[in-house]
Amino acid sequence: MKTQITTLLLVSILLFAGCHKKENIKAQWIRETFEAIKSGLYPELKAISWWNENWDHTKLRIDSSPEALEAYRSEVKDTLFITRALFDSGKLVPSPNGIYHSAFPDFGGTEDIVTADRIKNFEHLAQKKIVWAYFSNNWTDGIKFPLQAVETIHNAGRIPFIRMMPRTNFDEYRQDSVYTMQRIIDGDFDSALVQWARQAANLAYPILVEFGTEVNGAWFPWNGAYNGGGTTDKYGDPNYPDGPERFRDAYRHIIDICRKQGANNITWFFHVDAQPEPADPWNDIKYYYPGNDYIDWVGISAYGSLSPDDDPVSFKDLMDNIYPKLREIAPSKPVALLEFGITEF
Repeated sequence: MKTQITTLLLVSILLFAGCHKKENIKAQWIRETFEAIKSGLYPELKAISWWNENWDHTKLRIDSSPEALEAYRSEVKDTLFITRALFDSGKLVPSPNGIYHSAFPDFGGTEDIVTADRIKNFEHLAQKKIVWAYFSNNWTDGIKFPLQAVETIHNAGRIPFIRMMPRTNFDEYRQDSVYTMQRIIDGDFDSALVQWARQAANLAYPILVEFGTEVNGAWFPWNGAYNGGGTTDKYGDPNYPDGPERFRDAYRHIIDICRKQGANNITWFFHVDAQPEPADPWNDIKYYYPGNDYIDWVGISAYGSLSPDDDPVSFKDLMDNIYPKLREIAPSKPVALLEFGITEF
């Protein structure tokens, strides 16, 4: 009997230990990620923004488990993570006192269901306020300035951060049927973009904007793969890959329009993924970058894993790869961790 009891006790301990380890992979990743953020290894990292959504059955929310929630709360309560933004001439500037804490606070699968309650709910979970609320301006129904969403976020006391998403649908790994980079360059959408810019300029407060999220990822149609790829003789500089070059010029075109309409209240971000796809030389982020005269901040997406079937990738490994490349192309620009997260295992 004593042997049986001992055996049962041992089995119970092993089962508990196994479950405990499995449940805490996400929590461990969160702690290790914040340790790397706070380490000083990335001195120009001046903002972080958690992607709080259970996208496509992926449990990215900070409350996906009690352990994950406790880990996130414990880390962001550090006074290094600040909730008050600084601006200079209408532009967001880094704070000398810390790192901005922000989020995509679960604005739905379409990324544009913007409500004050969703912002409050995230801040209640995190037990920390956010500087900006990140959302998508999808062009599925045409190019329209998202005034209602912007006002909702502003009225909630947060900074609106608009992701300009040139897509007619949410299909991945294919060219968009309407919004190619060449058509943007050619001015096919200028009338709508001018109206977009005028509405932005009419705001009495600053906003943050990016065009072409995670541009070095082939899951989005603005990636170079669908706009000329690595060819060099169909557009522009014969020594420059056409796909990235078209994106660069399309982004410049949009910023030029906004400037001409007086939208000087926009802080412009350039956003890449830490894990590029494809890994071809022509898809290097340096070819996409619009230039320091156009961009105010550079940003990164860094996910530990989007599927429980994949092994998690350490945040430090991701940053050690992408951070030096961003510093090379934009040494004078602050860096934002625009999206980060990990699923439950």
